[in-house]
Amino acid sequence: MTQEHPSGANEQELRERLDKVSQALDKKRSEAETGRRGDEAEAGSMGQTSKAMALGFRIISELAAGVIVGALLGWQLDEWTGMQPLFLIIFLMLGTAAGFWNMVKLGMGTKKPPVI
Repeated sequence: MTQEHPSGANEQELRERLDKVSQALDKKRSEAETGRRGDEAEAGSMGQTSKAMALGFRIISELAAGVIVGALLGWQLDEWTGMQPLFLIIFLMLGTAAGFWNMVKLGMGTKKPPVI
């Protein structure tokens, strides 16, 4: 004797529907596993790209910071001493040199300066 479900479906029909849903879920899971493996490879290449972009932004910011800090220091020293363009030019060149030096160190991947 089969039991009637309150919705009017018998137990056999419910089991058949449950089996179909289980098969569909298994199929989706296997498709997701296959897609995930491809996504991991793609994420690895995206990770390399993001690391390279981060390094590029850091290099540019090192150069900009050196130039800006040198210019501000030179301008302020000119204001204090009254020797208008002298310290601005000197510290602007020093800031630019420091920015380039930091770029070289970052590009070489080392914290220590190279032996010349």
